[in-house]
Amino acid sequence: MVSVSNSYARPILRTVDLSEGLRIVERLLAIADLRDLEVDFEVRISSARTLSPLLELFPDAEWWAENDWKRSSAKGDDPSAHLPIVLRRGARSPETVDPFLDAVGDSPATVRWDFMGWPEAPEVGLDIGGARGAFVTLCVNARDLDLEEPANDHTVFVHVKQFESERAPWLAAQVGLRVIGDLVMAPY
Repeated sequence: MVSVSNSYARPILRTVDLSEGLRIVERLLAIADLRDLEVDFEVRISSARTLSPLLELFPDAEWWAENDWKRSSAKGDDPSAHLPIVLRRGARSPETVDPFLDAVGDSPATVRWDFMGWPEAPEVGLDIGGARGAFVTLCVNARDLDLEEPANDHTVFVHVKQFESERAPWLAAQVGLRVIGDLVMAPY
């Protein structure tokens, strides 16, 4: 699935219980149009202990050194020689979520579910939403989508189109929550 432009996201849950975050994601996915469902992953890795299982899971992942963008998978460099790195792998099946979460340990990471669209939200005057802006992200050990705010908790974001920002509080309400932060542009 290819995004034409960035989505906008709003946090709806912050919790120290990763399983609670995953339950909320599951409830959101239950109301979404899951045709073309794919999952994207990103993680900031500081140790070889975390890197090894992630490279086993995603041997073809893209990566780049945090302090030297010239050091990367595109250059054929050895990632363990350039820690800390950012590793990204997109377009995977949902079955890879649990192994990824097991491998990241306490590293800041994101899991983003991409799908065909959100349902109609007649209460806020919105028709069915298309694929652009139809994502859910679970930030693990981080408070933000860019993984710049490491945390001891996890945050669930719903993504929407910028001009349909009222869909975010509506989505939160569908799973018994409310938005807990501002609408922010997603990094990809």
